[in-house]
Amino acid sequence: MNPEPRMVEVRRNVLKQNDVVARALRNRFHTAGVFVVSLVSSPGSGKTTFLEKILTQLRCRYRVAALVGDLATENDAARLARSQAPVRQIITGTLCHLEAAMVQNALDEAEWNLSALDFLFIENVGNLVCPSSYDLGEDLRVVLLSVTEGEDKPLKYPTIFNSSDLAILTKGDLTAAVEFDTGSALRNIQAVRPGMQVFQLSAKTGQGMEELLGFLQQRLVNFRTAAAV
Repeated sequence: MNPEPRMVEVRRNVLKQNDVVARALRNRFHTAGVFVVSLVSSPGSGKTTFLEKILTQLRCRYRVAALVGDLATENDAARLARSQAPVRQIITGTLCHLEAAMVQNALDEAEWNLSALDFLFIENVGNLVCPSSYDLGEDLRVVLLSVTEGEDKPLKYPTIFNSSDLAILTKGDLTAAVEFDTGSALRNIQAVRPGMQVFQLSAKTGQGMEELLGFLQQRLVNFRTAAAV
């Protein structure tokens, strides 16, 4: 019998090491009492615009910060800085995803006091494949799907939906213009991730943002209540 290809063995080792670092990160986050949300999506889904709105609105009542992953440039970090929340860019180079060690290094370099934060957001590289395999120590993984991408994305990329906790349909203000079938999209999400909660919103018009903010606030309350038990 031929041995397994070395590439498979290397990948297993990489994922195993990532899980070790992710567990350490999760313990670090929980000790600090910060609720961590990671965002995954394809390029152009509106992640950065959405995150800018979330940071801007949450920082009125909560202490928030964000890490932003991209292959090159610090454009997203510059945009998010308009929210006046602490933001740090992670340049991945050739990698199409963030890894737990990258998050760990970015936090160490930023020297943020995690205990002084309520929410930490991690925006992953735009990709619907690679990020699904890498735990970043987050408490909540959110997958974004814009109405401009088509209703069948969940069926084409089921793993990213299966590995996420919440789905958001973005760019709701364009639904009619692109003839997006919301019902079909919702059915497709449920087909690959039965019971998944879905929010429909538009960061541009504000549609659905209040409901999502309320959800995040309640998750923070639940998180801290569980930690106190």
